[in-house]
Order: sequence, then structure tokens, then C-alpha cells
Amino acid sequence: MLDPAISAQLGTHLQKITRPVELVASLDDDKKSAELAELLDEIAAMSDLITVVRADDDERRPSFAVVRAGTDVSVRFAGIPMGHEFTSLVLALLQVGGHPSNASVEVIEQIQSLDAEYSFETYFSLSCQNCPDVVQALNLMSVLNPKISHVAIDGALFQDEVDARQVMAVPTVYLNGEVFDSGRMSLEQIVAKLDSSSAEREAEKIRGKGDFDVLVVGGGPAGAAASIYAARKGIATGVVAERFGGQVLDTMSIENFISVPHTEGPKLAAALEQHVKEYDVDVMDQQRATRLVPADDTGLVTIELANGESLRSRTVVLSTGARWRQMNVPGEDEYRNKGVTYCPHCDGPLFKGKRVAVIGGGNSGAEAAIDLAGVVAHVTLIEFDAQLRADAVLQRKLQSLPNVDIIVSALTTEVIGDGQKVTGLTYTDRTTDENRQLDLDGIFVQIGLLPNTDWLEGTVEMSPRGEIVIDDRGQTSVPGVFAAGDCTTVPYKQIVIAMGAGSTAALSAFDRLIRTSAPAEADAPVLEEPVPALA
Repeated sequence: MLDPAISAQLGTHLQKITRPVELVASLDDDKKSAELAELLDEIAAMSDLITVVRADDDERRPSFAVVRAGTDVSVRFAGIPMGHEFTSLVLALLQVGGHPSNASVEVIEQIQSLDAEYSFETYFSLSCQNCPDVVQALNLMSVLNPKISHVAIDGALFQDEVDARQVMAVPTVYLNGEVFDSGRMSLEQIVAKLDSSSAEREAEKIRGKGDFDVLVVGGGPAGAAASIYAARKGIATGVVAERFGGQVLDTMSIENFISVPHTEGPKLAAALEQHVKEYDVDVMDQQRATRLVPADDTGLVTIELANGESLRSRTVVLSTGARWRQMNVPGEDEYRNKGVTYCPHCDGPLFKGKRVAVIGGGNSGAEAAIDLAGVVAHVTLIEFDAQLRADAVLQRKLQSLPNVDIIVSALTTEVIGDGQKVTGLTYTDRTTDENRQLDLDGIFVQIGLLPNTDWLEGTVEMSPRGEIVIDDRGQTSVPGVFAAGDCTTVPYKQIVIAMGAGSTAALSAFDRLIRTSAPAEADAPVLEEPVPALA
């Protein structure tokens, strides 16, 4: 079932197992059960410490548990964890088999100290790039704490269950039978949500921070580049971010990032984080900035946080990125993750055989409609302008698909539902002013990005679109405050451009420091580049 290259890699990983592992299978007579049985036998053949046991003791079939033999340590998969979830399977095998996790000692201790009974269920899709983080986090928690259990469920394979629970977005996590949360979550975020005292501990840590020379707000590509270029100057550098990686974490496919023809967002985000950690950067993750206070008589800019604490720095680089733009129509918020979604790759499989709409006729909208057409019964693409804005090649592909309709000059006016899920939408035909209704099961919104700058209103100069106005050095209208990336007026919102802009902003911040005051923790002012510039 596995191709030779993957099989060889897996065999190498399985050499790290130190304790016996049982793959306890619950199967029936269908094709998927046969595929799972083949996969489990193939894995077991790679290690003398792995055996397959047929139990048929779980009502979800096909499913299997990865069990540490002779113990209660286990994780369970309902379905066949291939695609993005194959890595989750590999990690489960290693961790149940005794190989240690790379989670921090502090987080591991937090997990082990949780004292309640937690039964988690996670619905995922094999095409979802956000799901593995959640699945892997909860799997690890179930390995570390016997009071925690977890089953990862392929929503596309258990469609009746998804329909009964009205799961319309992945990952969706249930805890003890009730919805816990949905969307990408890190291990630290899940643990913090369960550990009521963690927020105060994090606030206390921030309370004890000293002043920074450069404080970067935002952990996406621009923020990562800015922190690296600042830290390598030997000055006190910090990063405060709501989630390190930013929107890259939600990006399915990244093409033509110079020297890398193709990669995936989570993979790039992990590489960015690892690169930052190679420098002396104080990373404060899961922290939301709420206000910027320009420099006072001490020359320090203040960043206030949602937890009530604040950080001070001689210079600041704003790199807060952007988020999906909403339609801002009645019903959109009410039915978010109940039929209204923003990720066709993640949530598309949940709408198999159903009727959906895609809002937006640019490249993102056209690509979403093309992808969805291969899964759902019918797609209606709705565009506000009189013509699509997508590239001609995408338009030709759209028009060739028999289950896609295109409506232009249409203004979406309301999302309609039955109180629990989406049932349709209304729109106005802009050429006739006639109001019309479409009966639908899902709505995929693809209408561009909105900069994450609401918290800066009235502080720095912004464009009518809410973008931070910068000059060619990344300087904003506030002295000592620089900005970079998708939250700024830079004309092209691309990862490679954001990284360059972040580097520029950091170098500009350093230039300001050496011209106005001595850096807080530098050994000596660095007037010339001591090593060749980073690529």
C-alpha cells in the first residue's frame, strides 16, 4: 500500500521504537477495512516490536488503536490515516513505542498534571493541512496522561456520523461528547484551555520581561525574518505573536518560493520557527497585542497585550499579517463552521455529494470551485463584478466543468439557515436589482484578505484599506515603529516579499538604534556587517 520511498523512510523511523506496540484493529468486510488491514500488516512487517491484533471491539469500522502492549497507553484512528495524517500515524507509533516527544518539559509537566477525565474526538479530513497539529497534540496528550483518551476520525469516511453531529468544518474537536473547539490549535493552546492557571503563569512571565531593543509583533514570514535579522546583530530581540507562523499555517500549497519549487504552509512555518530558535530571540506565542503606545520620555514604545500585561522596546516592527475577508452579511457569523467556511481544502470533503457556493471570482475563488467540483454535487461561483478576475487558464477550466455554474454581477446579501446549519443564500442581481435565492448546503468565502490592524487605528497612519503606510525603509508614521508584510501598503502580498520586507524593517530599526542610542544588550555598536548578508 505504501510506495517504496515512504516504506523505506517509515522503516527507518520505526527503529526508534523501544517498547512493544500492538495495532488493535476493528474491521468489517468492506473495501476500506481491507485497505486498512493491508496497511497495518505492512507496518508490522517493518519491526519485530509491532504486532497486529484483530479485535473488532469498536463500533467505528474500519478503525484501530495503537497500544503500548500490557498498558493503557493508546491512541485510536477511525479511518485510514494517509495524506496529511500519515505523519500523525508515524508519531503515534513512535510515542506509544517509547520514543520521547520533542514537546517542552514545561508543557509535558502541564499535561501530566491534568487531573480530570478527558475523552477527545477529532474529526479530520485527509486533505486538511490544519488537522494534523490538532490530532498529533491530542494523541501525545493521551500517551502522556492515562486520564486522557483520543480518537481521530476521518469525517469523509464516517459521513453519517458527521451529518448527525452536523460537523461542517475540520478539525472539529469534541470533549466528553460536547464541542470543545474547531480550527487549528497547537499543543500549547489546547493545554492552556484545559489548565485554568496557565494564563496567569504566562502573564507573570511577561511581567518580568526587561526592555527590548527590537520587539516584533507577529510571527509570520515577515516577523520571522525581522527577528532573525535583528537578533543576529546581538541586540535584545523579542517576538510576540498570536500564533507563530501566521496565515502560512493555513496555506495548502506554496509554489515557487525561491529555491523551493513546492512546499506546504505548515512545513514552511515549522522551518521558520526552527530558524528563529537558532538565535537568541525571546518568542512569546499565543499573545495578542491590543494597543500601541508611542515612545514616551524614556524613548520606549509600549505594546499592550490582551492579558493585561505590556512590553516595552526601543523599536517595534509590526508584522501582524492579514486574515480572510468576510462578506459581512447577516447570517455569516451565525453559521460560521456550520456551513460557512473559508478553507475548501480542509472542509471540502465534508460536503461530498452536496450543493455549495464559492464567493469570489479571483484566482482563489476559481481554484476553490475547481477543487470542490471534484467532490461535491454542484458548485455555484458568485462574483460581484461583471466578469471573473481569475487567470484565463482557470476560467477555461471552470467553464469546462459540467457541475459548475458561474453568476457574475451578483451581491450576496444574506446567509440563510435553519438555526443549526446553512440552507442557502440570497443575492441581488446587480444588472436588474432582482433579489434571488440559492438552496445550498455550504458556502466557501474566497474574497481576499483583510490586514490585522484594527488594534492600531488612530495610532499609525493607515490606508483606506486599513494597511499600515510605510516608506521604502519600512518606517511608519510613528518614530521608532516599523512595519512589514501583508499588513502594510506593500503592493504584492507574497511570502518572499514579506520576508524581504521584514529583513528591511529590522535593519532599519537597528540603524535607528545605533544612530539614536546604544542598544540595551549589545556588546558594542556594530557599524559594519560582520559576516556576509543572509540570503
